[in-house]
Amino acid sequence: MKPDNEPNEAPIEDKQETDEGQTVDTSSDTSNEDHLAQSAPADALSRTPDELEEEEKETHTNEPEPVVEKQPSKLKRFFRKANVYFLLFFLVIAVAIAVTIVNYLNSKKEPVTPVVGSQELTEEALRQLANTDASVGSASQTLTIQGNAVIDGQTLMRGNLNVAGNLQTGGSIQGPTLTISGATNLGDTQMNSLQVASNAAIQGNTTMRDLSVSGSATFNGAVTMPQLTVTTLVLSGNANLQIPNHIAFTGPTPSRTVNASALGSGGSASVSGSDTTGTVNINTGNSPQAGCMVRINFNQGFSNQPHVLISPVGYGAGRTEYYVDRDQAGFSICSSSPAPGNQAFAFDYFVTN
Repeated sequence: MKPDNEPNEAPIEDKQETDEGQTVDTSSDTSNEDHLAQSAPADALSRTPDELEEEEKETHTNEPEPVVEKQPSKLKRFFRKANVYFLLFFLVIAVAIAVTIVNYLNSKKEPVTPVVGSQELTEEALRQLANTDASVGSASQTLTIQGNAVIDGQTLMRGNLNVAGNLQTGGSIQGPTLTISGATNLGDTQMNSLQVASNAAIQGNTTMRDLSVSGSATFNGAVTMPQLTVTTLVLSGNANLQIPNHIAFTGPTPSRTVNASALGSGGSASVSGSDTTGTVNINTGNSPQAGCMVRINFNQGFSNQPHVLISPVGYGAGRTEYYVDRDQAGFSICSSSPAPGNQAFAFDYFVTN
């Protein structure tokens, strides 16, 4: 008999290697037998051997079998990881397809037209506005009207008026000045005074009351006017001056100076016309002498010595041996021999520079 406080000997662990290299613990059988011997029931002596063997089998059957944990193969571990990546990939593809479908459906939708609310002004509010001045906003703010606006009364713009589109008026446009920087198409236009600082191209018919051109003017077509007043008329190149009707040279009548000895006793002379053209009438008296009978003094002298053409008029002028003495201030009609006495004749003259 062993004392109760003496420790039991530790069970000897028997291990046996199998053919596959695995180690199997055989000490469990010995420990199980010791355990069964120690845990034998108290009434074992009163039972038969068959009952004890049967109870032992039931005890072994209820005991859990040892679980051997198997390690998964490398192929299975690869497929587990691959399945995770495939799930993430399919998730990203699904999200992209959903976003694309939503954007496509939104693009097919018609844009919502904003509804602008309107508010009517009552008669009482209009009377209040008529008696007071209402200021809306400041100079740094902008008033935007999306719809049309109809103003029945007068409208005053204290600043500049900028029109981005076309400007159409049913009446007249009045203002001290009108400046148009781009092309302008005008129908019937009436102007009291037209000043063109640069070029002006007129294609259709134009009726003007007074036209004053300070610079040069070029007309590619025909110009028709009842009267043309110019300071200097210059025909350039091989230009032709065609005047189908008469030419009249107007201007003040020049003065004359007579020589009594060349006209004879009781003789006289007069002139009618202008500095350019005219007629000199001569009445000779008794015993005229040779010399210059009359001198014509120009109202405005020529810049160079002029060309003077004279034509005799009448029998007495034809019998006179006449010639011309000229300078920038005038010309004289002279005779190299005494003119016939007591005769009335004339000389027409034409003077050019």
